Amino acid sequence: MKNKIMSIALATVAAGALIGVGVAAYGQSVSAAATVTQAKVPERADNFRLVDQNSKAQELYYFKNAPAVVIVTQQNGSKNLRDAAPALKALRETYAAKDVPVLLLNSSSSDNRDTIAAEMKSLGLDLPVMLDDTQLIGEGLGVSRVAQAFVIDPKTWKVVYSGPIDDRFAGKTAKPNAKVKNAYVSDAVASLIAAQPVKVSTAKLDTPTLSFPDRDRAKEFVNISYEKEIAPLLAKNCVACHSEGGIGPFAMDSYEKVKGFAPMMREAIRTDRMPPYNADPHVNKFAGSMNLSNQDQKTLIHWIEAGAPRGAGADPLKINAKPAPEWELGTPDLVLTLPSFKVPASGIVDYQNPTVVNPLTEGRWLRASTVKPSDRRAVHHLLSNGAGGYAVGAETTVYPDGAGTWVEPGTTFRFQMHYTPYGKESVETTRIGLYFYPKDKTPQVMYRSAVVANAGIEIEPNSPRHEEIAYITFPENATLHSIFPHAHYRGDNMAISLLRPGETKEELILSLPKYDFNWQRGYDFATPIKLAPGTKLITRYQYDNSKNNPANPDPNITVTWGEQSHEEMQYTAIRFRWDDETVDNRKNEYQTKLEASRSIGIMDTNLDGKVAKTEVRGRMGQMITANFDKLDTDKDSFLSEPELAAVTGTINRRIADAQAQQSVGQ
Repeated sequence: MKNKIMSIALATVAAGALIGVGVAAYGQSVSAAATVTQAKVPERADNFRLVDQNSKAQELYYFKNAPAVVIVTQQNGSKNLRDAAPALKALRETYAAKDVPVLLLNSSSSDNRDTIAAEMKSLGLDLPVMLDDTQLIGEGLGVSRVAQAFVIDPKTWKVVYSGPIDDRFAGKTAKPNAKVKNAYVSDAVASLIAAQPVKVSTAKLDTPTLSFPDRDRAKEFVNISYEKEIAPLLAKNCVACHSEGGIGPFAMDSYEKVKGFAPMMREAIRTDRMPPYNADPHVNKFAGSMNLSNQDQKTLIHWIEAGAPRGAGADPLKINAKPAPEWELGTPDLVLTLPSFKVPASGIVDYQNPTVVNPLTEGRWLRASTVKPSDRRAVHHLLSNGAGGYAVGAETTVYPDGAGTWVEPGTTFRFQMHYTPYGKESVETTRIGLYFYPKDKTPQVMYRSAVVANAGIEIEPNSPRHEEIAYITFPENATLHSIFPHAHYRGDNMAISLLRPGETKEELILSLPKYDFNWQRGYDFATPIKLAPGTKLITRYQYDNSKNNPANPDPNITVTWGEQSHEEMQYTAIRFRWDDETVDNRKNEYQTKLEASRSIGIMDTNLDGKVAKTEVRGRMGQMITANFDKLDTDKDSFLSEPELAAVTGTINRRIADAQAQQSVGQ
């Protein structure tokens, strides 16, 4: 699936100089020497989002309701941090009840996720370690040394303290068994909790230094060429959406336009909202990945922080500016126009199910489709029975060469439309462009779609990372091509993995450290994945039903499955093919077995192929528990797939009703 992704920045934060800003604004310095041996720390910490060693996103401003945020620098093999591990664990335990997050920051170019995870395991320390691959966050925060601690006040985002964790860890050699005389971090956190001024803002730190080569040459960034570096970078990664008439909110068609939006661009990149491609780059490779390279991120951010200088030379963006094409793939062979629908300014709109009759008098093989709402703000998603689909951030579907969907002449296309009010009444008219194979070219490869889902989810009130699991089992050899995860406003992160026959360790194949309801898309594997019979495809979704989630409609209610955005879904669409199936040799029985495995996959949390009483949960839990012995016909104290199917049939039918029917060759 080819997805056109737009770039949009949702918030603007003024870009302040990050180097040479000064120490914290309030509190007294213990030693003037502290500012001589350490890079200057900014008065205020700008927002950022990084992925930790567990492939979960950590955003600074997410903790806006916490009394304090603690960040400590980490590097693998550091004796200083190893000695400080018990102190960090104690710090976390002391303030856990007060919801004070303790985060580690790794800006070392020599460490990676796997080695960091192994290091934390060896220390018995389960704190999140944020991977600062570009060093941009460490640069901006004024990081100089390993085991350097920062205490941040979320009310103002001021850095109220920087230095050692306490006086035992201030020197080159730690003294973990010594008596604590100055508990700098703990005292700063306690002061913030008590709404009292922090007495000590800096303390001398003499641990090993961390290298930040780009910070050392920051004065050179004014020489970054707009003409030769910045404009080509933007043309390559951004202009396709940010053009006149494009899906982006502003056109990158001149230096002046880019300069005006530079602070917004900096904030969007630091918080990993742009480009809107949520797949963790450390997990697998994907066709059409839109992630910026580390070097491109550094070049663009350093240029912006240097004042976005114009420099000499031409303006390639202005010279080459052109409006976005009406149709991404060119003029369609056929355009279907759905009935117009008046979307009210507010309220909840029930799903609409319009139909359109195919005007063609002969059958054709469909190779691609593009969905074009007239008002993107009013359309959340579109599902169809063969004319493609649309979700926020994904409007074009292109089938692999040699594969397609057969479109019968005179067939009725059926659609499910999810309209979303946004504060202004709108009359929305969606068009769908269809692209066919030449009449003499008949696809032979048959692609299938299926859904891994759990309509029995139940998310407790005020739970920040509630997890649900569901899986399906492939009965025959197959090849997996793409995955499209879907949840609603409370969706936080997603992990898709495989458990192959005979293996005990899962293979992570797709991770979305931070799911964004406003940007959804499918992820096509650069190399399709071979699946042997018995392979389980496992989906783990975590939901944020807490007050910290800015999109949460109501953190105080129990959330269950539902079609509307204020409800929730655990819904993962996959595209694959049975290896021995062709258009002329269909294997419908394989598909039936695959979808039947969904029944056990909703309940079997330990992945052993059967359900014990202790695994029963969610909306079906009470009914299954009350009838467990009756359902357990073989009296082995477990429920098998056939035994459980009698109860989960209704749930599966709801899932099937929600599934977009896009099987190729049908």
